[in-house]
Amino acid sequence: MNRPYFFYGTLRHLPLLEAVLGHEVVATPAWLADHALYWVKDRSFPILIEEPGTRAEGILVTACSESDVARMDFFEGGFGFSGRVMEVMRHDGAVEALVFHPEACAHHCERGGVWMFEQWQQQFGAEFVAMAKDYLAQFGLKPPRAVAARFEQILARGASRVRAGQAAATTLRHHAASGDVTVAALREPYARFFAMEEIDVSFRRFDGSMSPQVTRAGFIACDAVTVLPYDPLRDRVLVVDQFRAGPYLRGDPQPWQIEAIAGRIDPGEGPEAAARREAVEEAGLALTDLLPVASYYPTPGCSAEYLYSFVALTDLPDAVAGVFGVEGEAEDIRGHLISFDRLMALVGSGEISNAPTILTAFWLAQNRERLRGG
Repeated sequence: MNRPYFFYGTLRHLPLLEAVLGHEVVATPAWLADHALYWVKDRSFPILIEEPGTRAEGILVTACSESDVARMDFFEGGFGFSGRVMEVMRHDGAVEALVFHPEACAHHCERGGVWMFEQWQQQFGAEFVAMAKDYLAQFGLKPPRAVAARFEQILARGASRVRAGQAAATTLRHHAASGDVTVAALREPYARFFAMEEIDVSFRRFDGSMSPQVTRAGFIACDAVTVLPYDPLRDRVLVVDQFRAGPYLRGDPQPWQIEAIAGRIDPGEGPEAAARREAVEEAGLALTDLLPVASYYPTPGCSAEYLYSFVALTDLPDAVAGVFGVEGEAEDIRGHLISFDRLMALVGSGEISNAPTILTAFWLAQNRERLRGG
């Protein structure tokens, strides 16, 4: 029997459901009596809880093909959600429908506050729709749990895709149009916290023809922020000192780096909010005024990473320097208070050797007189 499906959580968002299924969907309003929705604590999706006297709003989809069911099972199955036949209400009466029920999550997920669909749409809706493209690209290639284990990384990439859609104007560079890039194959040979992707691709040449098919690989890192706290009264900055794998793997005998505060933009978070959060985590600083320096690809030839760099005007008394970091992420970060002149000397000597900090230091040098005057 081809039962209808009832969607109450993220898949209630029709653009997401259509992205998962790969086609347009016709749905009608429905609800599940004596059930309520709560956020899974510190996550971006809800959990269904049995609660007398309440109702969980959702949508009912009546025509689901075998392919639809397989794609839904892949999308939900990795999180321990499985279809359960339940009585669902609609305006013309009750109907039996399959409901993805949190079998595993019900036992180990901590409940947060009441989940509001409209709030989720505003904060996460576009990111989830963008994420679905990358998530479903693994359908038939990897087991559901292996993909679900990287859900937060895939969602953060979806958020990066949303921001990438707001690209700057094209006044000099080639203005890309539909068909200017064609991908014949996509492979993901490595995927953990970061990922590597390999594509067989052709692109439009400047003479109007398409290039031969070539293979290109890229390091998939999500959008991130850097922020350099600057005290214009004391004319000094706070920089952080930490071990970095990149210099070590290059063979650098001094792999500790002097940097601006930095970190990934989490799903549902904007660049400024991420900068403020990272300042608390890495330096114990509560920032207010953030001045944008630049947004840019640090290494576009081989990496998808995109950075938003800021200078923060803030008070930096002697006591703010210390050792910080998120313990669960094995961070061990030491803050240094240094004068502006020392900052520029370190850039000049090469001891500061990472692009975001150098770029930000030069921006500060250009704007320092104005900031101190203000």
